[in-house]
Amino acid sequence: MDRETNLISSREGRIAALQKLNLLSNTFMSVALQDEETCQYVLRILMGIEDLVVREVRTQYTISKITSRGAVLDVLAEDSSGKIYNIEIQKRSTLDHGRRTRFYHSMIDSEFLQKGKDYDELPDVHIIYISETDLWKAGRTTYSVKKFFEGTDTVYEDGVTILYVNAAIDDGTETARMMKYFKEADPEDSSQGMLSKRVHFLKCEEGGHDTMCEVMEQFRELGREEGLEIGREQGILNLIDSFREVGISDLIILEKIQDKFKLTRDEAEAYLKK
Repeated sequence: MDRETNLISSREGRIAALQKLNLLSNTFMSVALQDEETCQYVLRILMGIEDLVVREVRTQYTISKITSRGAVLDVLAEDSSGKIYNIEIQKRSTLDHGRRTRFYHSMIDSEFLQKGKDYDELPDVHIIYISETDLWKAGRTTYSVKKFFEGTDTVYEDGVTILYVNAAIDDGTETARMMKYFKEADPEDSSQGMLSKRVHFLKCEEGGHDTMCEVMEQFRELGREEGLEIGREQGILNLIDSFREVGISDLIILEKIQDKFKLTRDEAEAYLKK
């Protein structure tokens, strides 16, 4: 009976934590955008392309390298013309956002250019970096990175588009309205089409609860896997972020990372302070 009670309490706790999540949580956003129609809705608004068609979505997509650091991408999607879209949520442990997007771009290129293929067969890549704050402090919701030849208006085209999008600035655009929804993720707000339907399903319906509880359980193992795939230190920091997103206290996190990574208490406390 005690075990049954613990299981019920654990599930109720995860559901309660789920209600607090918004779409600026990479955990919740990744699950929401696993659904192709939902991902398509979001990309159409972010890219300003009304007829964009998503044909495949993968979330928490791992790119492994033998001799260098790998990556775990929040959302990776492909459209009907073969263009690739990577949506990333800013992680608290990230210090250099520009180099982070550069790294993900390089990893995607290495993943999609097969041996023996020419460089012109590289797909167009769109990296969309979403943050809660205005990282570049110029008062815009969306920043599109453009490359030009110095002293000219000629655009340097390399097939890469980088968009920085934030939920802090409301410039009256459709993207700003969607970012406001990302920040609140109110399951009773039906203003965002398929995205609203998906959030309502995950937060309010039994099947959605089951999906999210399963994913939140999987995230308990994410730190160990990331520790192997992308480096021990970053794996620990990412796991701490994931636990905090779902409302787990630092005291419990301390115990979990001590046990999972065989850390001393002082070492675990040092990671919590980073």
